[in-house]
Amino acid sequence: MNKSVTYHFLKSVLTLENPFLSTADFMDWLQEKKNKVKHSITPIPFAELENWSFHPITGNLVHDSGQFFTIEGIKIKTNWGVVANWNQPIINQLEIGFLGIICKKFDGILYFLMQAKIEPGNINVVQLSPTLQATKSNYTQVHKGKTPLYFDYFFDKRADVTILLDQLQSEQGARFLKKRNRNIIIEVINDIEVKEDFCWLTLGQIKQLLTFDNVVNMDTRTVISGIPYGNLDTLEVIKNVKQNSYERALLISELDPNNALHSVEDIISWITKHKVYAELEVEKIPLNNLTDWGKNEDSIYHVAHKYFSVIAVKAEIENREVHSWTQPMIKSAQEGIIAFIIKKINGVYHFLIQAKLESGNFDIIELAPTVQCLTGNYRKGFNEYEVNFIDYALYPEQNNAEVRYSTFQSEEGGRFYQEQNKNMIIEVGDDFREDVPNAYIWMTLNQLKTFIKFNNYLNVQARSLLSAVKFV
Repeated sequence: MNKSVTYHFLKSVLTLENPFLSTADFMDWLQEKKNKVKHSITPIPFAELENWSFHPITGNLVHDSGQFFTIEGIKIKTNWGVVANWNQPIINQLEIGFLGIICKKFDGILYFLMQAKIEPGNINVVQLSPTLQATKSNYTQVHKGKTPLYFDYFFDKRADVTILLDQLQSEQGARFLKKRNRNIIIEVINDIEVKEDFCWLTLGQIKQLLTFDNVVNMDTRTVISGIPYGNLDTLEVIKNVKQNSYERALLISELDPNNALHSVEDIISWITKHKVYAELEVEKIPLNNLTDWGKNEDSIYHVAHKYFSVIAVKAEIENREVHSWTQPMIKSAQEGIIAFIIKKINGVYHFLIQAKLESGNFDIIELAPTVQCLTGNYRKGFNEYEVNFIDYALYPEQNNAEVRYSTFQSEEGGRFYQEQNKNMIIEVGDDFREDVPNAYIWMTLNQLKTFIKFNNYLNVQARSLLSAVKFV
């Protein structure tokens, strides 16, 4: 990437002062938006869904238009892990969604045009969203609503627009079948109108807001996770970052390509071996044919009430392209834990990464956080297997570990109903072995950013948690 681009990303991530809107004032602004917009999200029986129905033969939950998404059944067979066979409902959404952020420089600092957006599944109702957050059905107006704001900046050829970042990234592999989104950041040169419910923030402010529970939505997190900050040539920019601080050490891990435990080539070989070994057979089956899953008038659920259920909601949101609609949603059984273990190796922070297979993965194996337990399956007696390193997340003090980051962050509110997971970064000391199980590997931030640039390497949970890494 152009050094000028990474330089301005770095300046923005190190900037907390904002003459347009301070971080403290932003929280008041967000609350004001919540209070101002009339909204109501209500779980409803399936019979009250409008324009959605269960297919008379398959039982799949489908939209009358044939667009948006369907809830289908899949049967899985794999040699990965200790559970070889299972079946489950899954979201099949073939469309590639669009997650875009507009940037503009003011006095040499790059600002991000962010949106206060209400999604039907949001915790806290309103969260910080990208400038444009839309499925293809949205921006092609299948819902017969308005075109999303700022749509033309991303889809029309404009002389005043420069693409700064453009990536195709996966969504939750356990819930979506091979779903991907385009993550894009553009810079505008000319003046741009700031519409109602939008504001300018620095990247540093967005990172600061990630220290709060459920303020920054998942779509924003995945877009900013891929932002690169250059290399050690830009050290003069970070002279104001406190010497010998945790944040400075993280920034060195981001900028230093030379002191990693493993080479990029070794990591590619490690991933390739796992992809060659892993077998994943996914067969679509009618939702009616699922075993271990039940259905009543309100939900499709696992008979042991584990994992997740499918429910229906009625959403009324005054400032959306369509003001009222109904839809199916995924509701998790419990909160989960997503955690990175980090350790200084060769004087540089390394992140412990796992190779993870999920039923809906586009390319079988993706790089995931050290611990990824959705919906409470880390609890003793509630899971089919022991989760590696879970004790470091549950009992850090007993394991000589220091919790560097801990917040609750929501999953995507357009498809998931009030789902949140505890996001953690946990530092371990010299007593933690560098020799780790075969499905795990140590990587620096610099290396993780290298792999984010390419499709289908880091899963959405890893990207979401990496977005919280801040340097001031």
